[in-house]
Amino acid sequence: MRKQNLKQSTAKNIKLQTKHIILIVILSVMSGRSVSAQETNKAIENKVKSLLSQMTLEEKVGQMTQVDFTVIGVYKQQNAEGQIDPVKLDDAVLKHHAGSILNAPFTPDNKAQSVETWRKMIRTVQDAAARTRLKIPVIYGIDAIHGATYTQNSVLFPQAINMAATFNAELAFKEGEITAREVRASGLQWNFSTVMDIGRQPLWPRLWETFGEDVHLATVMGTSYIKGHQGDDFSAADKAPTCLKHYVGYSYPLNGKDRTPAWIGERMLREYFLPTFEAGVKAGSPTVMVNSAEVDGIPGHANHHYLTTILRGELGFKGIAVSDWADIERLYTRDKMAASPKEAVKIAVMAGVDMSMVPFDFSFYDLLIDLVKSGEVPMSRIDEAVSRILTVKHQAGLFDSKPLLPVEGNFATAEAIETNRQAARESIILAKNDHNILPLKKDASILVAGPTANLLSVMNGGWTITWQGATEYLYPQEKLTVLEAIQEKSAGKVTYVGGGSFYAPIDIQKVADEAQNHDVILLSLGEHPYTETLGNIESLNLDQAQVDLANAAIATGKPVVLLTLGGRPRIITSIAERASGVILGFLPGMEGGEAIADILYGDYNPNGRLPITYPRNTNGITPYDYKPIESFELNRYNPLYPFGHGLSYTTFETSGLKVEKDKINQGENINVTVNVKNTGPLTGKEAVLVYINDVAASVTRPNKQLKAFKKVELNPGQTESLSFTLTPHDLSFIGVDLKRIVEPGDFKVMVGNETVGFTVMK
Repeated sequence: MRKQNLKQSTAKNIKLQTKHIILIVILSVMSGRSVSAQETNKAIENKVKSLLSQMTLEEKVGQMTQVDFTVIGVYKQQNAEGQIDPVKLDDAVLKHHAGSILNAPFTPDNKAQSVETWRKMIRTVQDAAARTRLKIPVIYGIDAIHGATYTQNSVLFPQAINMAATFNAELAFKEGEITAREVRASGLQWNFSTVMDIGRQPLWPRLWETFGEDVHLATVMGTSYIKGHQGDDFSAADKAPTCLKHYVGYSYPLNGKDRTPAWIGERMLREYFLPTFEAGVKAGSPTVMVNSAEVDGIPGHANHHYLTTILRGELGFKGIAVSDWADIERLYTRDKMAASPKEAVKIAVMAGVDMSMVPFDFSFYDLLIDLVKSGEVPMSRIDEAVSRILTVKHQAGLFDSKPLLPVEGNFATAEAIETNRQAARESIILAKNDHNILPLKKDASILVAGPTANLLSVMNGGWTITWQGATEYLYPQEKLTVLEAIQEKSAGKVTYVGGGSFYAPIDIQKVADEAQNHDVILLSLGEHPYTETLGNIESLNLDQAQVDLANAAIATGKPVVLLTLGGRPRIITSIAERASGVILGFLPGMEGGEAIADILYGDYNPNGRLPITYPRNTNGITPYDYKPIESFELNRYNPLYPFGHGLSYTTFETSGLKVEKDKINQGENINVTVNVKNTGPLTGKEAVLVYINDVAASVTRPNKQLKAFKKVELNPGQTESLSFTLTPHDLSFIGVDLKRIVEPGDFKVMVGNETVGFTVMK
């Protein structure tokens, strides 16, 4: 009887709270104004407090538990639709009160599902949640890192490294909009994206998930994506919450291998690795995922200083900190920090982790309940974490019984596909074009050779349809590989000599023989798809079979155009120096084949720029914003291609660089103007990059740092004057006492070949 009364009372309270929120909305509309964010937040806060007061310990800890789909799924063969086991689902949601589920249905590849299957499965999960005592919805998370990656036939954009190469924040915004729309049309609710790590270690197998090596570029592109994905209200039917990954320092392992230690001092952390996350928090991302590795000997999931002191106290983050895959248990099994699984849970929760991606069982749930009952973890910490989780669920509109976003008009639209193709075009970098070998004539006779020429997977990389992205037969057959796109555009002879994959032998002699029948060789080299630890490598060198192929092709005496595809800058120096043309494709996404063909034949004028430094040699890992000591005496910055490099089929010139004042006071902005002119024969786009240098400071400063950029399209002969505003933050750095400061003194502003100076007065 007591349980029945409790159930009736709970239902009544929830109805009253919902009516209260609705009343606020009605009164606000009647008074001629919209509901303010403050009123909405207060209403959510009150509802969360009330709900929390009714929850049992088990219900609270359940909210902190995130499990993989396999926990609720029925195992199916590769080609079968994923289905939910109702008994397992009830065990997870009704018995263990699981607050979150993630990942695609269990198949040998955890492959993408149809829109209809996803919508049915999410409805089934939420129907189960609606049968719980408090009717708290489950939040379902997915890695939709370059589009709705686990939904069949979604619009899959260039990966982040390519989006950065566009230097076009509007495209990042549109990618966020389209991804959120297609994720929500699939019924999914939470996107584990975007990666705000910066990519300064080219060996790292997740480099391609970053927006490159520069803090400012990564900040602009990442926050633009977040704003497009979330809008002003991520409870809207076509919006969804994002997740900042992977807080913090994950991307800079000393040995370059995934999930291995980084050695980052506090100053370097604050100068290079925290600013992007701070920007993501300010942009409104309500969740962060924790660094899977360790920094300075402290695993990310045990780092109270990073997760609480800095993230909460300094950055003001109020949302959910979710663990990465099994990383709480790994404090015991891998890191040897905890003496038992129970201690691992205690360490992580007390450090500041709110939700555990367990992922395959309820061990976290059982252990945390024991820890609370024994007094080792205070209930206040549980309430804190659960309040954050419930708040985000309310903010995401999960408690509202809104219909799902219609599929028609919101999924794989012609407009979205064209936006994707434009992003792919702008992401491809023309690095070399001797004697204007490019663009090719449509009637040119072309020999295409190499393992990346006839695969879709190599243009998309990991997190594409499957986790590793390597299952070629699952890719949509209507999309074109590079070879197929060339064949479609060409009016001349096109011959292909494989290997057809990275696992088939390359017939080098056949390439040499066939070359005599063609005008030019397109040599398509690079990497197979990968992500995370499966992508670890010992060297940036290309495998010897590809090097042998390149040497044989060049030895024919025919002009060679080198095309590279893959997530890292593999060493191509000896090949590139002898090739007539070089195109750096990286991972241009599902429209990459057509975009590359557009550029090869001159149907599109290339304008991508490198978002990383492309090393000349395996150990030549020096970013563009190097310190003075790195170019002193025998040291020098000598990459194959520098950060920001990228050619066009037209030419541009910047001139007239000016600052509005030669002296400013501390705390003032300074305006910069420069002219850019298209001096060539074709319409084209140019990214104008503005760098600064602090001439002398109490902490050594980089030779230059990017602080602003704009991309403009100009007709032949057209000139445009551009204006930029540099703020005190742009002039600041982390000082001796680890605080951000602006020191008086001289500064340089650099654009193109011009430099001007100004002074910050005391």
